[in-house]
Amino acid sequence: MQIAVYGRKFGKQFLPFAEKLFDRIRENKISFGIYQPFYKFMVNEAGLDPRPDNLFSSHKDLDKKTGFVFSIGGDGTILETSSLVRDSGIPVVGINSGKLGFLANIAREDIDMAIDDLFAGNYTIEKRSLLQMDSPPGIFGDFNFALNEFTIQKKNSAMITTHVWLNNNFLSAYWADGLIVSTPTGSTAYSLSVGGPLLSPDMQGFIISPIAPHNLTVRPIVIPDNNIIKLKIKCRSNEFLLSKDHQSALLPADSEIILKKSEFEISLIRLNNQDFYKTLRNKLMWGADKRN
Repeated sequence: MQIAVYGRKFGKQFLPFAEKLFDRIRENKISFGIYQPFYKFMVNEAGLDPRPDNLFSSHKDLDKKTGFVFSIGGDGTILETSSLVRDSGIPVVGINSGKLGFLANIAREDIDMAIDDLFAGNYTIEKRSLLQMDSPPGIFGDFNFALNEFTIQKKNSAMITTHVWLNNNFLSAYWADGLIVSTPTGSTAYSLSVGGPLLSPDMQGFIISPIAPHNLTVRPIVIPDNNIIKLKIKCRSNEFLLSKDHQSALLPADSEIILKKSEFEISLIRLNNQDFYKTLRNKLMWGADKRN
């Protein structure tokens, strides 16, 4: 088996857990590659040389026969990893080196157990849908896909108006600070913070959530994911901000944005002792009450 390791940086408190991870990989005689900038960080700043079998620097270098990609960091690192694996179908294993880690749900203290379960096949592969931006093209390079959400936001203090069509049927005009179109995976991210609902990862739907709407009657809505979503933006400034997961770009006013469900999905590893609702309780304190 071959595995790949992707990451950015981690604090010194995670160093012994990183050492343990690579020790366990070598103990199992697994060939592994490391993302080149991450390897340079570990050698030059963390003082750790994992001695990888190879290095990679982009999705083009990633061997399609790779069994797993270990994503070391937080949820933002998972989002970056999705742009690495793309449509390869390679499963992503999220190891949390930071704080919350909703998607990167393997705690550093559980690395030993996680390695045992992974190499024993004690896990489930969860398929996560993505949003694809068809228009305008090339805004985010050659990967116009989002695992969490696409977000429209005002550039300055003036509100913006977003007109929304679903399969060419007019939905509404949103006067607000912005608008979020979220996947089920993204329902626990930005969409949740503006009052959007939680969706189970296997639900076939998207969420449209306004950000600070001017009309109090406007609420988030869940739509089937077979809709093609068209957005037209009106604003007083010449530009507005469009964000895709961890990337942002300025677009001219009067732009038209077309979103739809991607034809491929991202595979995330879930260990057999984990589930979505347990993660809600542990990470988001779901249902926490002194009476419980």
